[in-house]
Amino acid sequence: MYAKGMSTREIEEYVRDIYGVDVSPGLVSKITDRIMPEVREWQARPLDDVYPVVFFDGVWFKGRNDGKVVKKCVYSVLGVTVEGKKEILGIWIAESESASFWVSVFNDMKNRGVKDILIACHDNLTGFTKALETTFPRTESQLCIVHQIRNSLAFVSWKERKALAADLKMIYGAADIEDAEYQLEVFREKYGQRYPYILKSWDENWAELSVFFKFPEAVRRLIYTTNPVEGFHRMLRKYTKTKTMFPTDESLVKSIYMSIQEINKKWTASVRDWTEIWGQFTIFFDDRLRKVKTA
Repeated sequence: MYAKGMSTREIEEYVRDIYGVDVSPGLVSKITDRIMPEVREWQARPLDDVYPVVFFDGVWFKGRNDGKVVKKCVYSVLGVTVEGKKEILGIWIAESESASFWVSVFNDMKNRGVKDILIACHDNLTGFTKALETTFPRTESQLCIVHQIRNSLAFVSWKERKALAADLKMIYGAADIEDAEYQLEVFREKYGQRYPYILKSWDENWAELSVFFKFPEAVRRLIYTTNPVEGFHRMLRKYTKTKTMFPTDESLVKSIYMSIQEINKKWTASVRDWTEIWGQFTIFFDDRLRKVKTA
């Protein structure tokens, strides 16, 4: 019942109504705490040598710290295996992010067996790129195009948003990098005076925004957005929505772990067009995948 998203008080009421037995919320917590050794084992489990694509994102929860209510971010790492299956590689809790935080995450992944990540997809997380270059220097870093568009439109008046969004689509929807760079210049001529901050953001992030142009359409659809991990977070919210406050990090991790077990039951199919995507990866990353065997 706890794994399905019921709160400790809802479980208390349910057991009382159905069985006529009083089970306090504290007892429910103690019973569910017995899963913690399994949680720690899961967090430390060995990972694959190589992950073709890994998505990084965070979701916020309310917790307590020294008796005060604080917001804590759970950073989820969702990997796509060489078989095309989605897998949560781990979760990390922090109140802020930095390069040192991400180095610790990457080192943890390395210590658990990860030798290479082909493409890392993220939403311009603080310190992420610097940490990635230090720990996985050969990994391609792709910024989420969807988040970039949202951030750009935040500067725009409502009456201009539709037209400006269409002009932005000419950039990220271009056939290749040369056309994309041409469309960026067209956009600059049209909006540079009115919205310099939009152009500044695209210019500063262009190296990581444009990585997906190296690949064909099937690969682009997979890596241009962090939607896979955001979709996981939406599912996670459904299982944890009754738990408005987590008194400890342990209680938060326990709840998320049990939710992951439920979500894993729904992740049975491979990523869309995986056969085509994997074929492209074996060409683009031949030297790094030569020893990897598919199932």
